[in-house]
This record gives sequence, C-alpha cells and structure tokens, in this order.
Amino acid sequence: MKSYDLSKLTVLIVDRQPAMRALLCQILREFGVGHIVDFNAHCADEGFQEFNHVVPDLVLVDWCPEFDGLALVKRIRTSKESLFPQAPIIMVSAYGETQRVFQALDAGMTEYLVKPVSPSLLYTRIVNAIENARPFIRSKVYTGPCRRRHMLSFAGPERRRSGARANKPMPAAAPAPVATPVAAHEAAGEAAAQAEAA
Repeated sequence: MKSYDLSKLTVLIVDRQPAMRALLCQILREFGVGHIVDFNAHCADEGFQEFNHVVPDLVLVDWCPEFDGLALVKRIRTSKESLFPQAPIIMVSAYGETQRVFQALDAGMTEYLVKPVSPSLLYTRIVNAIENARPFIRSKVYTGPCRRRHMLSFAGPERRRSGARANKPMPAAAPAPVATPVAAHEAAGEAAAQAEAA
C-alpha cells in the first residue's frame, strides 16, 4: 500500500464520544494529517453546520444510538445548502451487521469502519477514498458515490433504450482528498528517523 503525504488534508470528526474523538485525532496526527477538527454534535443539524463551516476534505461520522450518523450523511449528500456534497465520508460505527452497512451505503457513505478502530484499518479506508474515487451519482432515489466497487466491461449487445451512453460511467464530480504519494524510500527514511529518536 502506498504511503501518502496527508499534511494538506482537512478531516472533520463528528462523534459523540470524547474518548473516540481523542483516539481518532491521535491516529490521524500519526498519519500526518495537517488539520483535524473534532466536533461533538448532539444532532445531525449541528454536525451539518460544522461541516459547512469547515468544508473538510474527509469526514469521519459516528453512527450509534446516541447519534444518527445516517441523517448527517444524507444531509451532506442531498441538501442544497451543502458546500461539498462529494466529500468522502467514512462511517465509523459499532454496528457491524450487513444490513447496517447497506443502510449506510444507501445514505451515501464512501467507506465503512467497524469499531474498535485500528490505525491500519483507518488508513486503508482513507487510501481507498483517495485511490478509488468513484463517480458521484445524483438521482431521485440516491445521491452519493457510485456503489459499484468495480466497473465491469460488457461486451454483449446493447439492449438499453438510451443506447451506448448508458454504459459510460459519469466522471467523478470532485477530486480525491488532497494527498500526494510518498516514495517508499522517503517513508522508510522517516520511519527509521522516528525509530532512532525513540
């Protein structure tokens, strides 16, 4: 997996639990994220106001009995007031059931991470958001990143009424988060320097 320079990235954490916000902040600092905003929203409306105030490159949203993260994701994606509806959103939740993951997908989340959070899994989700930016879909029934992970080519005859245009994926509406790959030797040198300092 590539190493990225995340120093220009702005991440908004919306979580009700102070301990989880502190943990996520610490992990993101270790990744070198340049600007981290942790916010204790009591409702989706408060989270949405903070989202529009910060306009982050990436959002980590809690979903638990105390906070309706789905409502926040839907508001970010569908509200006409949303300043960056294409923002990558990682849902961080204690809910690991498949049904919950599909609910989050239908709401428009980009990635899903089940608690307890580990640095390697969080980094994997961030890298997926960067490297696998999917086209943004806006329709009457769904707004968010294309839910198809893999765009498969189809070599058969075209049967749709709209013709060949139907098979062309829409371009991504927004660039991936501001991050640049770090050469492997640079990352190894930084790790060695940190190990020597410790």
